[in-house]
Amino acid sequence: QKDDSQRLLESFNCDENEHALTKSKAEPYTSKEEMVLEENESPLNSNITAFALKAKVIYPINQKFRPLADGSSNPSLHENPKQAVLPNQVMETSMSGSLGSLSQGDKEDCSSSTTIHSTTSDDRFQARAFLKVTCFPEVLTCESFDIKLCLCSLLLKDLMLLDTELRKEKHVMCIQIFKIYLTDFYHKKKITDDLFKKILLIQESDFEELQKQLDSRLQNTEMSGAHNSEYQTVEDLERKEREFSEHIIDNMEAFWKQTDKAQQAFLDQSKCSSAKATKITMDLTARMIAVEGLLNESQDLRAMDIQERLFNWELMVKMIDSLKSYIPEECKCRLNIVSNILDHLTVKNNLSVRQKEELLTDLHKAFWEQLAHFTNECIQQSKDLILKRLECRAKKSEEFKHRQKAEQGSLLSKTFQTGDFNDFLKAYHDLLEKHRQAQWELEEEDDFESTEAVAVLYKDLYAKASHTLAELVNELFLQTLPGVTGLSVRECELLKEEWQENLVPQLEKWDTHRQKRWKLFQEQLLQEKMLWINEYALSAVMQKHLSEKQEKIIQGVVSRLGCLSDESINYILQKHHLLLCSVLRRLTLRSIGMAALTRMRMSRKKSLLQELREQHILQKGSSHCQDEDQWQLQNAVESHILEEEEKLEEETQQTHVEFHQQLVTEMQEALQFLQQHMEQVIGQTLLQHARQEAGKNNSDDEQDFKERLVEAAVESVYVTSNNINRLVQNYYQQLGKITEGYEGKKLQQLKSLQAERSERNRLRKKEENEQTLKEKQTKGILNISSTVHQRMMLQQKKVLTQFELHQQIRLESLKQKLLGLHHLEAELENQLREAEQDFVTELAALARVPVSVKKQPSKRSKPAGEKTNSKRRTFLPPESEDKDDSCENIQEPPGLKSSLCRERLQRPHEGETEPRKNSKMLKKGGNR
Repeated sequence: QKDDSQRLLESFNCDENEHALTKSKAEPYTSKEEMVLEENESPLNSNITAFALKAKVIYPINQKFRPLADGSSNPSLHENPKQAVLPNQVMETSMSGSLGSLSQGDKEDCSSSTTIHSTTSDDRFQARAFLKVTCFPEVLTCESFDIKLCLCSLLLKDLMLLDTELRKEKHVMCIQIFKIYLTDFYHKKKITDDLFKKILLIQESDFEELQKQLDSRLQNTEMSGAHNSEYQTVEDLERKEREFSEHIIDNMEAFWKQTDKAQQAFLDQSKCSSAKATKITMDLTARMIAVEGLLNESQDLRAMDIQERLFNWELMVKMIDSLKSYIPEECKCRLNIVSNILDHLTVKNNLSVRQKEELLTDLHKAFWEQLAHFTNECIQQSKDLILKRLECRAKKSEEFKHRQKAEQGSLLSKTFQTGDFNDFLKAYHDLLEKHRQAQWELEEEDDFESTEAVAVLYKDLYAKASHTLAELVNELFLQTLPGVTGLSVRECELLKEEWQENLVPQLEKWDTHRQKRWKLFQEQLLQEKMLWINEYALSAVMQKHLSEKQEKIIQGVVSRLGCLSDESINYILQKHHLLLCSVLRRLTLRSIGMAALTRMRMSRKKSLLQELREQHILQKGSSHCQDEDQWQLQNAVESHILEEEEKLEEETQQTHVEFHQQLVTEMQEALQFLQQHMEQVIGQTLLQHARQEAGKNNSDDEQDFKERLVEAAVESVYVTSNNINRLVQNYYQQLGKITEGYEGKKLQQLKSLQAERSERNRLRKKEENEQTLKEKQTKGILNISSTVHQRMMLQQKKVLTQFELHQQIRLESLKQKLLGLHHLEAELENQLREAEQDFVTELAALARVPVSVKKQPSKRSKPAGEKTNSKRRTFLPPESEDKDDSCENIQEPPGLKSSLCRERLQRPHEGETEPRKNSKMLKKGGNR
């Protein structure tokens, strides 16, 4: 008979792997009936094993199909079966759960490794479900293959929680800032107690309603598409994160509108002056910018802590996973040594091949039962332990939240003055940071203690299982072998001692492999840390670019307005900076989440490739003497690994590009909201500025004086047709001269600006020609030393620079033109005002009415005739009474005369039509 005991051992180890794999596949969705069916179909069934031993149907592990006792075929572990799989199924086992990972020879390992399909070609990983977890201790009971997915889902959960906490903190600070201003107005008796309470209650309810709407939308998104509440897929998680981001951006826009609404309502109710309202508005904006600064700093630090904690979690999970592998590896080592001793007895003819195989089969079955018992006990007891610890953790967290709420309420109940803004913001933010840090430390401590408790549990179970395995081996050597082989008890004891001596180097060898795996894991973790650092750097660069671009845009918009005061411009810039800070802070958090989603999408494929790489490195280090075939096989495996790494890197880059495009889309949406809101802010500022200018031009004192003058002129008997005709004609001639002078100066100024612009264009074209000539001279060097992409980028940069230069020149030209026109307009306004004042003065003298006018100079420049007009404050006209005697008995309808004078005096310089119309009207009045 051919000795196939080693093949039996290898096949037996492989069957153990398959059983563990089947169990891990079916556990989440398996009913009791399916579990019974699975046990009946197990390759370790006693009837099937007995049939296999009798028929001698033992097949190597690397064969594609191995017929089973019932006539069916079982696919190899190294092939991806084509049948449908459950959503949570995985096609590969972890290193820690494999009994036969190192049981084969070097050549067989190489040949089997080359049959692994491409890990990057299977897109079904993303659709496979993994367990939903709410905290880290729950991960300790998950399957090894899904651990990274669970950890990244916890990272996303922590980021969402951080965003929620910071948003609530922002809302509370905003309400408290309004409350401080309201309290100040209440103490100054500008608003009543009822109005104070009403405004505060409305604002609090509005912000609370805003938060409730967001919570409702987020909850609906969380519940949508949840076919199984215990499991989720990467695709579902990506969809939820995308919808979460959309809801949060919409809420951010709603918060801006609500803040402006609350601010306007507050100013309307306070009934303060325009200057005071402007000052309060700018102060509120400055306070909210300070709040955004505090929140942004806190978010950056906490996000880095969350990412760092992810790596600490992976280290702890790897330690637990390593403890799980102790018993399987020890089983393999013990069985290998027993097999070698029995082989030696077979060679000496103390044992037949059939007896040896039966002993190995019985021992293997006993080992398998102990391993299954150990695995079940680890899973069950660890779940019970974690459940108890989570109950204690929930109680501690609830008590902690009650204390935090009491401390926050105590601080918010205090009364702060308007001068204590910075003190309040710092005190409240520091208090919340203290609470967050305490909660963070509480969770980290509990995570560490839970890991330690599970590690102690596994060590205890390992000690018991190891003792049981040793007892089984002792029973084999001291009880079974003497009766089967006819050896003495002493000889069997010596065999047992030999077994113990050979076990030590085997376990040491395995421990060396375990340490190498740990070192490789640490190197991989360090590489992932570098990837996260690169993500942070890329996010920082993108934020800086976006911030500079937006600042440049708003500066260009403000510079084109021109007519606003410095105070209004500062308010617009402040408001834009505030909104931009909110957008950038949200996009920063979203970019971190997308980096985590990228890692999740590539996690399973990367794990398979990492496992293959570890197997190759460990096998290469353990094989010192290799023949030609083994060397070629290892080179083939290494080439295969490099090829898979390139494919995985390419797919990772494609995933990065996909998420980056999605981030750009969300960024454009947020910036669109920002632009729309800033358009409203600028429009309101322009409207307020126009109202202020209109109020300045229409002085109440001057208007009252004109109305009194009109009434006096209507009642005066000295106003005749000739006097009115002469007065209006002189005024008309004066307006014509002013208008003609204005048009001439305007034309002259435009010609001067055109000449200057032509000269600048000539000089610019000359410089461009010189630059083009230099580029042609160096074109040959550039073509040799630069790639096509570099030359294209240089050309693009050149075109953009020229475009920006042209835009800047055009803008400067428009600014000069606008400045000159404003100067001419100011001069025209002053001349028209002087002409109007002369007209009013002469009309008052004609009507023999004392003049007392307080003239308001223009804002742009002082009127040229201010000193002259100031001398004409009160005087009597030089005309004699006899000159106008003929007008004493003229009767004029008071209403008509009053309306005509009122119309003329209210609009004294509206062009040529008005003087003629008033001249005719006053003539009619004089003739009558």
